[in-house]
Amino acid sequence: MTNYILAERKESTTTIKLNYPQALNALHPDLIDALVKALLAADDDSETNVIILTGSGKAFSAGGDLAYLEALSDVRASKAYIAMAGNIIKTIKKMRKPVIAMVNGVAAGAGFNIALACDIMICAKSAKFAQSFSKIGLIPDCGGTLLLPKAVGMQKAKEWMFTGEIIPAEKAFTFGFINYLVEDDELVPFTESFAKKLSKAAPLSLSFIKEMLENTENVTLDQALSSEETYQSLCIQTEDYKEGVKAFKEKRQPEFVGK
Repeated sequence: MTNYILAERKESTTTIKLNYPQALNALHPDLIDALVKALLAADDDSETNVIILTGSGKAFSAGGDLAYLEALSDVRASKAYIAMAGNIIKTIKKMRKPVIAMVNGVAAGAGFNIALACDIMICAKSAKFAQSFSKIGLIPDCGGTLLLPKAVGMQKAKEWMFTGEIIPAEKAFTFGFINYLVEDDELVPFTESFAKKLSKAAPLSLSFIKEMLENTENVTLDQALSSEETYQSLCIQTEDYKEGVKAFKEKRQPEFVGK
């Protein structure tokens, strides 16, 4: 039986690795199911503050499992598979904790869109991206039709989706959706170091910030101000706020507990 997902916690960071390298970490249904479970488990783990998502072998993820897609017998079965894959995006977006995409290689099709769904993207210089759907007669899924225009603008999103162009990481970096671009042999230590720093931030603050930013397109200014009033008033009453102020006054690093 294939172990499609490898998950390991080191201190307060859990790394989740797609482990189907013989198919470039394509989204086999069993991999999708295991990935969603691993993400939810890490989000519920009180010892985890940050999640890193990456791939084994040469790819982050090549996207849909073409061998499985070819075997789908009708529209109903096809729709069920696409909905299952889309649940990865819903899960990442609803998680309370920050998710870092550590893009170690090819991120194509739905793999590209999974990386876009993460909160932070750190990428190896050798990585490549592609919205490769049109080349095989498909449309973007896993939220790509929303996520990519938000990331690079509508005109560039149309170009990449229409053509299926392969985008080297250094070119992709110029469009602003990659937070850090690093040498291949520095990818893991750099990402782990970044995650370690991020894990020292106040967990409730990160959770509230993520939730509010995910909803910015659906709210008016008045609604945003109202949400800020609600969440900020909650933060002011937390132990972490009191610790943060005390540490600031004492000129030391705060030790947050998520309460």
